[in-house]
Amino acid sequence: MGITVVPRMNLAISFSYRRRQYLTAYAFILPAVLGFIIWWAGPIIFSAWVSTTEWDVLSPPREIGLSNYAALFHDPLFWQSLKVTFIYAIVSVPMFQLLSFSIALLMNIQVRGISLFRTIYYLPTIVPAVASAMLWNWIFNSDFGLLNALLRALRLPKILWLQDPHWALPAFIVMSLWTFGGTMLIYLAGLQGIPTHLYEAAELDGAVGWQKLVHITIPMMSPVIFFNVVLGVIFSLQTFTQAYIITNGGPQNATLFYVLYLYRKAFTEFKMGYASALAWVLFLIILVLTIIIFRYFGQFVYYEYGDEQR
Repeated sequence: MGITVVPRMNLAISFSYRRRQYLTAYAFILPAVLGFIIWWAGPIIFSAWVSTTEWDVLSPPREIGLSNYAALFHDPLFWQSLKVTFIYAIVSVPMFQLLSFSIALLMNIQVRGISLFRTIYYLPTIVPAVASAMLWNWIFNSDFGLLNALLRALRLPKILWLQDPHWALPAFIVMSLWTFGGTMLIYLAGLQGIPTHLYEAAELDGAVGWQKLVHITIPMMSPVIFFNVVLGVIFSLQTFTQAYIITNGGPQNATLFYVLYLYRKAFTEFKMGYASALAWVLFLIILVLTIIIFRYFGQFVYYEYGDEQR
């Protein structure tokens, strides 16, 4: 049996070709890696360090250990902002998902002009956040707003939507339902991906509308529902723009959302260390809630091609 000897030149060419491949691959991923390090990892590490300091931007940071975190527990506005944010999330997220899913069911019906309705429902999603806030500020205006005009037409007393502490947060919850169109499209895509033979088999077994919804549509849509709920919880805990533009946390801190309070500490009072501590607490809250959702609600998600439910 002979031994094949690969010429040294061929080995050199092969090695050079592989090295060029590696260099090309690294060149393509380098912008993403540098972007992550510069714009994400770097600021995250810096923020963690700043949270252990007292820093007003104008003077050098002063190390104070975990004092910022300890101060949070004695800050009444910290607890107020948590309360407002959690009430908003607990109420708005289920309402938002229910509305989005219900409209998606309607938009899944094949009738003439359905594409026009889908577009109309989606349009509020692409309206800039500032423009949307200004629009709702007019709708909720106590003197010449659209809602109070409707109440006057019905001979009902006007409501101080944005001036009454009892009505301000419900007004923001109603406002949050305005942009359900994007989530509706995700649900619609999921609905259109459900195999039709499942419904045909259910009809042969005598299933009616609600039975098909409960036993086919919702189980098959559970991964999409789960995805939208997780994103909805995360986004609701980071509400900022509408509160900043419309009420700036008022009246009487009734709309003092957590991120708005963080912004105040950072860019109004210039307490960067305290604001960084607030940011890390919010990160931990979102992380814990996400783990809980995955741990306790993820088991109810049905995957069609999996061996078992996860």
